[in-house]
Formats: sequence, structure tokens, C-alpha cells
Amino acid sequence: MLLLLSSGISFLSFAAFFRHGEILLYGDAVAHINIARRVVDSLTPGPLQLGTVWLPLPHIITIPFVISDWMWTTGVAGSIGSMAAFILGALGIFRLVSLIASRPAAWLAAVIYLFNPNLIYMQSTAMTESIYLTCMIWAVKFFIEFTQGLAGKQSESASKALIRCALVLGAAMFTRYDGWFLAFVMGIVALFFWMRSAPEIRRSMMRPMLWFLFLLAIPPLLWLGYNWRVFHNALEFANGPYSARAIAEQSTKRGDSPHPGYHSPLTAWIYFIKCAKLLVGDNRWQNILLRLSVIAGFLALLRRQFRPALLLWLPLPFYIFSIAYGGVPIFIPVWTPFSYYNVRYGVQLLPAIAVFVALGLEFVRRVNYSQRSNQIANVVFFVLVGLSYISVIRGVPLALREARVNAVTRVAFEQSLAKELLHAPRSANFMMYTGDHVGALQLAGIHLKRVVNENNYESWQGGLKAPANVADYVVAVEGDPVAAAVQAHPENLKAVVVLHTMGKPKAVVYESETRKSSH
Repeated sequence: MLLLLSSGISFLSFAAFFRHGEILLYGDAVAHINIARRVVDSLTPGPLQLGTVWLPLPHIITIPFVISDWMWTTGVAGSIGSMAAFILGALGIFRLVSLIASRPAAWLAAVIYLFNPNLIYMQSTAMTESIYLTCMIWAVKFFIEFTQGLAGKQSESASKALIRCALVLGAAMFTRYDGWFLAFVMGIVALFFWMRSAPEIRRSMMRPMLWFLFLLAIPPLLWLGYNWRVFHNALEFANGPYSARAIAEQSTKRGDSPHPGYHSPLTAWIYFIKCAKLLVGDNRWQNILLRLSVIAGFLALLRRQFRPALLLWLPLPFYIFSIAYGGVPIFIPVWTPFSYYNVRYGVQLLPAIAVFVALGLEFVRRVNYSQRSNQIANVVFFVLVGLSYISVIRGVPLALREARVNAVTRVAFEQSLAKELLHAPRSANFMMYTGDHVGALQLAGIHLKRVVNENNYESWQGGLKAPANVADYVVAVEGDPVAAAVQAHPENLKAVVVLHTMGKPKAVVYESETRKSSH
């Protein structure tokens, strides 16, 4: 039943957002789809096209679907993996709570997760949140099975759960950097539980524990090696020109104050918590679910069987540190600077809120074993969730508002540029910097193998020295590397289109006289 319910919610919501053209509003979603696309469609196709800053698993999942031109241009290719993960996440959260609490509590957790309006939107896009949340949920679920196996002195079941936990953590580490922190902490906690187990269990589980730690070390080492091989800098993803820190520095104008929470963990805490509140409730309802989950979290410390679930709160310290010291700003519309930026990060606390509100119901049910009082408690909790989510829907989900607001000028620009690029002959080649507006090529259906861009090193370097020699048309957006190259080497280039879009820099399409005369 849960499988059918989650599948129905996933597909119906996707259909609604697709119909209204809202699955490609996030610029990051467009980027994720095109990273996958260039692995199979590029002047230099192959695994080295997977990029650097974003981890590769979501792109690898997308590759089989992005081969289809229709699925690529519409953005459907990027939604499939996210939707499948959403369904698996709902199943995982139900099974996780079932391990430590009653069936009504498990259903409550699944409902909180499944019906969250912000996650429903995010799972319809090519964003990574849905995939990562699923990995985190299943990793904690397997970890709970591991601790239960240790407690019951069942080394075989504990070993299987531990290895499964490591594999899912590996997937999390290849999805988001949050997973690196999650794996590090879970590795330490797993060692703690193992060291405290009975001597015979500890001896029998020596090999599985070593395998567990080995499997956790593989993803970071592979990613560091990949960055070293491609960019000659193992930390390119952290300190390179496209890292979160570099983007934050570029987007902050000289003389502007730093983003809220900069070098202030307390302010970072306040902003992140506020963001999480707004994702599960609006107006007077924004505090209900979070407060219930926090109270249940403190009560969970008193019961051994509930303690491993506290790992679901790890996004809290991770994002506090990231905001304060990692160059990851969060802007929310109700506080300065009264804007939208990275508000979707608050959804990382949704599994913790769902599980611990459900455990709050479990605590209430255990106070009085009367069937009638338990039924009343069930109804009260489900009604609170319903009212809280209704308030979110009435105010428009925060993640959807962020996407709509930030997409206005970008989408208008890319649509205008795509319209102009379609006037070129179907055999024409282009030179364009794709780091900012690859969506124009996607909308126009121009295959990336026809585009010299920054991901094709040798052709790109040649193009920067002589743009007219490498492509039939050169697309220069004011401030990007191509515009700089055209300014330095304007020979044999003729401007054929000049685009002015409100809120975006000027774009000029040049025709190569050199290439034109050679055809």
C-alpha cells in the first residue's frame, strides 16, 4: 500500500509540475542534467566529463535517460532518479520506524515524509536532495539493525546490516558532501558500539568491521583521485573556481556585508532552523512539528533502542559549520537580506522531524495503553501534520518559491538565446561558455558535440586564442571567458545578434567569417 501511495504522489506531482513547466526552474537542475548529457554527447565524451564540484552518482543515474533527446530537452531525464529515490525514501522511513516503534508511528513518519510539499516539488526535479535523503534514511535504518544485532548477540545479522550500511553510505558520499560527514560520524559510532559489544561478538565481527571502514574510505579517495587526475588538484571541488566558497565570493559585491551566519555558528544555527521550520509549516504552524521532534529527541536519549535514530540530526551541525565557515549562505524571505537562496537545504532535517514526531506519538501511546486514548493520540498527531502542511501549501512551498523567484531572469534569457540559436544551420558549430547558461543549448536541442566549451580542454584553449577559427558561431555573454576572448581577438568575427534581457548581462552572437569562407 505504501509503495502505491508513494508512487502515486510522485507521478501525479511530477505531472503537475511538468505541465506548468516548473521542473527546470532550478539552475542546478539544468546543470545536473547537462553534466550527465555531456558524458555521452560532447566533443570529448566520457567519464571525465562528470565534472568536479558536484558528486557523480546523480549524474550517473541520469545518463541512461538523458541519451533520449526528448528526455534531455524537457528535463524528464533528471527527474526519474529523483522520483525513484523519493519512493524508496518513504519505504525506508517506514521500515526504520517499524524497527523501534509501533505501526501507527511508522505510518505517521511516512506521511510526514511523503506529503511534505517542499520535498514533493524537489523530487520532481533533477536536484540531489531526494537521492541523498533516501541514502541517509536507509543508512540509519541498517545501522539500527546493526545495533540490534549486537544487542541480541547475533553477529551474522549485525554483520550483514553493517556492510549494507556501508554500501548505502558510499552512495550518500557519491551524492552530496553531507554524506562524507554522515559517514565519518557513523564510522566512529559504529566502532563505539562494536567495542562495547560482548567479547565473542567483537571477535566474530572483526572482519566485517574492517570491511565497513574500508568501504567508507573508498568514495572520498576515489573522488580526490579523480580531481587530481582531471584538474591536477585533489581539492579542486573545495577550493577551485566553481566551489561553493568561490561562488559565494564572486557573488558578494565589494563592500557588501558577509552573508548572515558568516563566522557566526549561532546565527547560522538560527537561519538554518528557521529555514527548516518554514519547510514544514507556515505562520503560526511553523514551530509545531519541529518542536515536537526536538522534545521527542531529548526523550529518545532515555531509551537505548531510540538512540541510533539521533543520527538523523547530523545535517544540523553540518550545515551550521557550512554556513559559518564553508561559504554556503542561506537567504530566507522573512529575514535579511529578504531573498531566496539555498532555502531547500532545510529539507535535510525532514527525516529527523518525521521520525521523531513519530517517536513522540510512540511516547504518548506508551503512557496509556488504553486503545481509545491511543486512537485519539493517533488522530491528534495526524491532524497536526495535516494542518501544518496545509499552511505550507497555502503560502506556496518555500522551495518552489525559491525556484520561481530565482528563475525569472535566467529562464527569460535562455529562452531568448535559444530562439536565436535555432536560426543557425543545423550543421553549425558553436563556441560558448556553458557554466552559466547551458540551458539555452538544451532548450534549442543543440547537441553538445557541436559546442566548443570549457569542458573540452584543447579545443577550448585554442578557441580562447582565436574564436573565429574553432566555430561557426561564437556566443559571448558579457563577463564570461568567451566575451573576454572576443575582446582580445575580434578578428574575423561579425556580430549578428545582440540580446538585452532585463536583469542579465548583454549577450552577443558572432558569426565567424573565417569558417564561413571555408565552407
